[in-house]
Amino acid sequence: MMHDHLKEKLAVLPEQPGCYLMKDKNGTVIYVGKAKVLKNRVRSYFTGTHDGKTLRLVNEMADFEYIVTSSNIEALILEMNLIKKYDPKYNVMLKDDKSYPFLKITAEEHPRLIITRKVQKDRGKYFGPYPNVQAAKETKKLLDRIYPLRKCESIPNRVCIYHHIGQCLAPCIYPISAEQNKEIVDQIVRFLNGGHQAVKKELTEKMRKAAEALEFERAKEYRDQIAYIDALMEKQKMTMNDFVDRDVFGYAYDKGWMCVQVFFIRQGKLIERDVSIFPLYQDPDEELLTFLGQFYERANHLKPKEVVLPQEVDGELAEQLLEVKVTQPKSGKKKELVDLACKNAALALKEKFYFVQRDEERTIKAVENLGKALGIAVPHRIEAFDNSNIHGTDPVSAMVVFIDGKPVKKEYRKYKIKTVQGPDDYESMREVVRRRYTRVLKESLPLPDLILIDGGKGHLAAVRDVLENELGLDIPLAGLAKDDRHRTSELLMGDPPQIVPLPRHSQEFYLLQRIQEEVHRFAVTFHRQTRGKTMFQSILDDIPGVGEKRKKALLQYFGSVRQMKEASIEELQKAGVPWHVAEKVFEKLQEYDGK
Repeated sequence: MMHDHLKEKLAVLPEQPGCYLMKDKNGTVIYVGKAKVLKNRVRSYFTGTHDGKTLRLVNEMADFEYIVTSSNIEALILEMNLIKKYDPKYNVMLKDDKSYPFLKITAEEHPRLIITRKVQKDRGKYFGPYPNVQAAKETKKLLDRIYPLRKCESIPNRVCIYHHIGQCLAPCIYPISAEQNKEIVDQIVRFLNGGHQAVKKELTEKMRKAAEALEFERAKEYRDQIAYIDALMEKQKMTMNDFVDRDVFGYAYDKGWMCVQVFFIRQGKLIERDVSIFPLYQDPDEELLTFLGQFYERANHLKPKEVVLPQEVDGELAEQLLEVKVTQPKSGKKKELVDLACKNAALALKEKFYFVQRDEERTIKAVENLGKALGIAVPHRIEAFDNSNIHGTDPVSAMVVFIDGKPVKKEYRKYKIKTVQGPDDYESMREVVRRRYTRVLKESLPLPDLILIDGGKGHLAAVRDVLENELGLDIPLAGLAKDDRHRTSELLMGDPPQIVPLPRHSQEFYLLQRIQEEVHRFAVTFHRQTRGKTMFQSILDDIPGVGEKRKKALLQYFGSVRQMKEASIEELQKAGVPWHVAEKVFEKLQEYDGK
């Protein structure tokens, strides 16, 4: 049911272009969108029927804001900036995608030809992307044979092997003018911009002259270079004959999902394609504009000379956004490429629908069903805790975070128990929960929708006391009990705790298993690290000449007690320990029979 304040805000929405920000109950921005007419776009979320994903977005929204812009292009640019600023969970963020290698001619006094995956504004000349690093290496190898730019990262004080084999002018000892460097750079640029036929012609003429002069070794070298050019350039199928670098975009959408396919055409050749599948919350043609902006924001995508788009997209807006030539062909070879990209997008969407739907069932639908089983609102953010110790030694605890059924590892936290002496699981849990949510309140961090504790009734009582009586928090709390085989057995909730019945083969039960296994793994790993360091240092106690610095040096060098125990006195010395001290360490380690 829509709240009155939302109805009031909807009633006064302007009929102008702009961006809107949807927020959840905590005030967190969960979606950013753009609109040519704000009034129509935002109202559309609250009228008519929607697919499951859009319905979830609307149900989670507790408030919204909007920003009016003077034009559609301003709205598009503002949307991109707001998405980068807030990183809303319902927006497409293209940041984990595949990166492609480029060839780069550096802008140094004596330039180099290198392979890189980062395109920066550093006055260097970039060429690519190449379909893989091997293709980039092969092209660089060919150019290194023909054009003698310097190879060393820092200029040495004597010539290297590259000068002797004719692949470097040796600026380390010879005065190389800017004009000489510029001439070589221009030749490489010409080659990489589709001029390999002209280079091949020149090499053929040089080969003929060398043969006439009876310089057969030189002639053979030219012949090998020509053969290498042929072999390298024949690997890629020619698709266009004008050698213009262009990216061709096609898209398809179905059941609330969208797929975009990009064909990279470089030097007239289709070298690679990029595939992206993501949820659809706006009109497809508008979603593609947002996609375009994010696509070229990434460092690994250099803008080509031309971008080719389907007819349905606003080409003028795209051209303003990208600041490159945008073509929307109605016929011919380019139209065939757009159609092919759209066809591939439709096929990719169809092929991956099963996996997308299965992933959704394992995550967000499992979270929704878990909320229903517990009788609470959808627990979008779940925080889970577990303790780890051996007979009370080196006690630690860990917390993992799952958002919409997926782990968010950057928000995981480790805790060394500070106030508890001996093996007291309840007090350890109290301390960690107190520390965690005192900080959350102090720093205004997002509160979880559900807290899960690895343990039973006693753990729940201890944690509930801290949350309610000490911190004044009312957060749903549940316990995960294990069976005698250390597997997730029961979900407990309430005061007094009651077993929440969950089907053993349901996705929500599998989700709880994944969360419990993950927090246990994280806690045990941290405990092993802590215990290993403590054990390592305690063994070295009371050895004359071994202080804290040498303990750290030995730990860093060997990594474990076992590795250090297997070392000889000479090897112990390599860690920076004097001979007489290394002898004492060696003798002490022979007494140690632990693992």
